[in-house]
Amino acid sequence: MNEEHLRLCASGEWARLVADDLLPWVLGENDGIGDDVLEVGAGPGLVTDLLVERAPRVTAVEIDPELASALRERMSGRPVEVITADATAMPLPDDRFSAAFCFTMLHHIPDAAGQDRALAEIARVLRPGGVLLGTDGEDTPARRALHVDDIFNPVDPAVLPSRLTAAGFTEAEVESNGDRFRFRARR
Repeated sequence: MNEEHLRLCASGEWARLVADDLLPWVLGENDGIGDDVLEVGAGPGLVTDLLVERAPRVTAVEIDPELASALRERMSGRPVEVITADATAMPLPDDRFSAAFCFTMLHHIPDAAGQDRALAEIARVLRPGGVLLGTDGEDTPARRALHVDDIFNPVDPAVLPSRLTAAGFTEAEVESNGDRFRFRARR
């Protein structure tokens, strides 16, 4: 992430948006996320903060070593394991997690093939019946401006259901509000 984008993702403004709007929208009626939750692309950990309040065990995967190290230190003493890893090849066992969360991270994967590998990896590590819940931003001029000198490979919400199905999910649902979209699918 570029510096401006990282600043935003670690800000109180973003924390409030995630807590008050995005997480409730993504969860919808699905408060039963289970006992062992995976967060893919944790970044500074503002979603992690909310997940650890809802699940007895959280594993946060972050590719950036500095962000992962800072989150690991901040989560010390809490039931959170932070792993420095690439979402396209996670060093995690099959069928482990009850739920997985992807919050505004898919667009940071440089190409569609990598995004599809990450989705397949998430399906692999979810238990049968486990749920994937996430959100990402639509391709807008403001979002493109935020990603100058940064990776921005937006996901088309219209084709995401078929990509989720190809990755091993069922019951794929995607809903857009014109600026962001949420997605849900079951392994």
